[in-house]
Amino acid sequence: MIRISIVTITYQAARSLQRTLDSVACQTYPSIEHLIVDGASKDDTVAIAQRYQKASPHEVIISSEPDKGLYDAMNKGLQRATGDYIIFLNAGDTLHAPDTIATVARAAQTSTAETSAAEAEGQHPLPAVIYGDTAITDAEGHFLHLRTHRPPEVLTWRSFKKGMLVCHQAFYARLDIAQRFPYDLKYRHSADVDWCIRIMKEAARLELPLVNTHAVVADFEEGGDTTQNHRASLLERYNIMATHYGRVQTFLLHCWFAVRALFRGL
Repeated sequence: MIRISIVTITYQAARSLQRTLDSVACQTYPSIEHLIVDGASKDDTVAIAQRYQKASPHEVIISSEPDKGLYDAMNKGLQRATGDYIIFLNAGDTLHAPDTIATVARAAQTSTAETSAAEAEGQHPLPAVIYGDTAITDAEGHFLHLRTHRPPEVLTWRSFKKGMLVCHQAFYARLDIAQRFPYDLKYRHSADVDWCIRIMKEAARLELPLVNTHAVVADFEEGGDTTQNHRASLLERYNIMATHYGRVQTFLLHCWFAVRALFRGL
């Protein structure tokens, strides 16, 4: 059975954590490992996590210690995880439905079975990435709208030239691949974009598929770190795109984005 590692990063997250924990606790899929990596919170975050640990039907591992920021904490979770796939679901974010993890696992298994049957060479390696759509919610978890960037039918590492088409919370990466690509700490707000691209590049090198669940798999709370640090995040994303796709192409693409936005505003 495919094992899914869910990593939740917290710091002073008592207001929003419970909703995230509840969405994991109610998952119908049995093989889940939930790692809660806390940055030495001073509020009730750890106490909430400990109560959840006692009541959850899934394996829950809690750590609380100072870190160097969000992506340093995410790297800790990445290295401690033991599943077949890893997903980052931070405080305030939720799995969309009780069968979300079952949907993701089924997509991985179906893809593997279909490829094996086609090649007739026994068990084929698991897909590198399983992905889906994302719903945007308010601070109370109420649905607002689907994410503006929608996942493409066929995803490749080049897809992100048009923006981050798959939300980080809807991007399930195969752990053995993901652990070879820690988050780059030089990026403070958009290291997840770089991380996803690097994993998809590795998938292309290994000729492993990226599988679309054709389902909403994550709820993302509006107003996260990227929104609060919008200008710095945009600059980082531009530099990430220039690194992966080339400076000339990135510049021309952003000129087109600007022209398109202008005509939409007329």
